[in-house]
Amino acid sequence: MKVPVLDLQSQYRALAEEVDAALRRVCENSWFKLGPEVEKFERDWAAYCEAGRCLAVNSGTSALHLALLACGVAPGDEVITSPMSFFATAETILYCGARPVFADIDPLTYNIDPAAIEPLVTERTRAIMPVHLFGHPADMDPILALARERRLAVIEDAAQAHGALYKGRKVGAIGDAGCFSFYVTKNLGAFGEGGAVVTNSEEAAETVGVLRNHGQTGGYVHSTVGYNYRMTGFQGAVLNVKLPHLDAWNERRRRVAAAYTDGLLETPLALPREADYATSAWHLYVLRSKQRDALMEHLTAAGIAVGIHYPVPIPRLEAMQKLGLPETPIPEAEAMAREALILPIYPEMTDEQVAYVVETVKGFF
Repeated sequence: MKVPVLDLQSQYRALAEEVDAALRRVCENSWFKLGPEVEKFERDWAAYCEAGRCLAVNSGTSALHLALLACGVAPGDEVITSPMSFFATAETILYCGARPVFADIDPLTYNIDPAAIEPLVTERTRAIMPVHLFGHPADMDPILALARERRLAVIEDAAQAHGALYKGRKVGAIGDAGCFSFYVTKNLGAFGEGGAVVTNSEEAAETVGVLRNHGQTGGYVHSTVGYNYRMTGFQGAVLNVKLPHLDAWNERRRRVAAAYTDGLLETPLALPREADYATSAWHLYVLRSKQRDALMEHLTAAGIAVGIHYPVPIPRLEAMQKLGLPETPIPEAEAMAREALILPIYPEMTDEQVAYVVETVKGFF
């Protein structure tokens, strides 16, 4: 049996009639950038996230960049974030001329450890950027308490956490701003790239709205230097079709994750768990094994697509090492990088595929 890491073809076939009609609608109205489809998505995504405003952009990376700028991050500042994430988390801090500072992770949730943040705060610290990694919310309350005490902004990197809950609240609108990616592989994925900033700050929303569109406040009126970060009409149309399905897709992911956990309890693997404050979106199912590489070979030989997120912590990447920035110890992140392995998880997985993955993993031991 073959089990891909993702099955976008099956998802498209289930929605083909609606998606094709939505794309034709954009062709007919010719709103190829921003426009009514994007505006509808912004309204609906803001409501879904329980946020006051949503500004759609062309990628999750752009969302992070603009949120940092809107929260006042400037050259010479420091932003504390997680070492376990995609490189965009740190890249966007560097785009602002600021320096990323990495706090180690909690070994149970894989998110930034709130206790590791406070010792890293300096007079240059401007913001904290927790990452809701693999769809599991970071522990926000202690982060917010520290931020209030030290007058820091909190920017949520929610790129993998569409629909995840922290103590019953949707992630993204808990801090000063939240950033989502709608990259094609995400729980809510566009047909390529897309992103959004959600916020309850009208000032931050207005700043993002101006910056994403070349700094324009009106036709050929440029109040500042901005960026070409606009979402296209096609992506807005696709996301409008997909959004009503997100909760059902996430529930199916939860069932797949539960089946994995139930089936693998008797193995020596370290399995992912939800913290008592969290409802994960289960973007990825990430287990840990000291025999990771051999297990990966075993599963690949059996036709099961697996992967590693992330094999190298961000501060240990070549691009970061070249900057010569001061380093902080991150032993938990480094241990995770050596041991983590993702299993396939997506809404279109059949029960037979899930069972095959479980039995194949057990067979390794």
